[in-house]
Amino acid sequence: MSIFDELQTSLQEAVEIKQGNTEASRITRHEVADVKAIRAKLYVSQAEFARAMGTSVDTIKSWETKRRNPTGLAAKVLATIQDNPTFFNELAAH
Repeated sequence: MSIFDELQTSLQEAVEIKQGNTEASRITRHEVADVKAIRAKLYVSQAEFARAMGTSVDTIKSWETKRRNPTGLAAKVLATIQDNPTFFNELAAH
């Protein structure tokens, strides 16, 4: 099967799902961390948080205003901090 055929089949399946004629075989949801709430709970400034995360203050501001979403390793680190706030102290120490 060519890539065109695979894409066409996929699009047909998407239309069937959208029209309610079939159910999706899987649903993936990604929770986006609330960076501002995490930082507020830690009582740290944007600069301190950026330093610990190894990123810029502008990136932290973008995440907090929802202009951009953290992805990849940053998203995983934020999820870890959200579940275990003491991890932030370990992260900040390095």
